[in-house]
Amino acid sequence: MATETDRTHPTTDAPHVGVRGEATLEVEPELARIAVTIRSRGADRRHTLDDLTRRNTQAIDLIKSYGEAVDKIETGTIGLTPELRDKGRDRGEKIRAYHGVVRIGATLTDFTALGELTTRLADLELTSVDGPWWSLRPQSPVYREARRQAVHDAVQRAREYAEALGSTLTALLELTDEGVQQATPYPRQAFAAMSTRAAGGPGTADLAPQSLDLEPERQNVSAHVTAHFTMTPPPLG
Repeated sequence: MATETDRTHPTTDAPHVGVRGEATLEVEPELARIAVTIRSRGADRRHTLDDLTRRNTQAIDLIKSYGEAVDKIETGTIGLTPELRDKGRDRGEKIRAYHGVVRIGATLTDFTALGELTTRLADLELTSVDGPWWSLRPQSPVYREARRQAVHDAVQRAREYAEALGSTLTALLELTDEGVQQATPYPRQAFAAMSTRAAGGPGTADLAPQSLDLEPERQNVSAHVTAHFTMTPPPLG
């Protein structure tokens, strides 16, 4: 009968084998995030702010019009900054103009709508679009599958070592999760800083933007575990 010492410390009657199991899955992304930057500029502070508010509402309404294709909309930073005149030119009015900016983040789950939405957003006045950044959902079943395969790999490796010695596995002593990692590729910005005409550009109002054809970037998910087993004594003699 095995004692507590036999189960925690290697002995000739209960030798241990320790292995590292790993698994890497290459899967399609589940989410695509884009960043929208909206600007306004004017000599009057209130007019600049009103203009920024109008354009921000227009962009948000456009994003929301895609319904369930949009998973999340988030407003980031909002700013209204005065542009000062050069010193010495005018000792009266010191402000040349006001610059307004608002940044919106949108996450989509339907990639068929992604190309069309981004081009329509970029066609708005003084608006630029960055992205997409591809990812998986935080609770994606892909992570669970990667862990399962890593454990299976550890058992298979330990069994192969035991069989190479003419032994068989008898018990699992310890299983340590080393975590699941999602590879972060070098950011590829398919339409980075794609911006549009200034307001009132000649001949541009009647031109419909063409939808971008985007190819989702596949994601690599890796899981690693460390496992220790006992095995029957090998017939070394």
